[in-house]
Amino acid sequence: MGYEVEKSDAEWRATLSAEEYHVLREAGTERPGSSPLEHADDQPYTYSCRACGADLFETTTKFDAQCGWPSFYSPLAEDRVEYHEDRSLGMARTEVRCARCGSHLGHVFKGEGFPTPTDLRYCINGIALSRRPAELGT
Repeated sequence: MGYEVEKSDAEWRATLSAEEYHVLREAGTERPGSSPLEHADDQPYTYSCRACGADLFETTTKFDAQCGWPSFYSPLAEDRVEYHEDRSLGMARTEVRCARCGSHLGHVFKGEGFPTPTDLRYCINGIALSRRPAELGT
């Protein structure tokens, strides 16, 4: 599958830190509790893919799942992310990737009982995201 943003491994390595590359391009996971983006926001933010800058999530769908990673109950729009089956740990999970560049963001889980409108938890690596103040009224 082709992506709007495509780079060679060398180009990704030149633009991402070693930790960012590991998570975004090798489907790694940051240590739980290590992201400053995990906790509740004090103002509205837009969260973008750190690799390509695509807007993915907003503060309005972020919630504190107390799981060690930033959690959202939906992306900005379904066309912003793509889903892939992940059996890497001997179980079936749903991997979430950026639809613009194919970078690994995290996983989505359903039916965990959180009081959210979608019953979904997008468990996203904070290192995979950039955060900026949201543009209000747009």
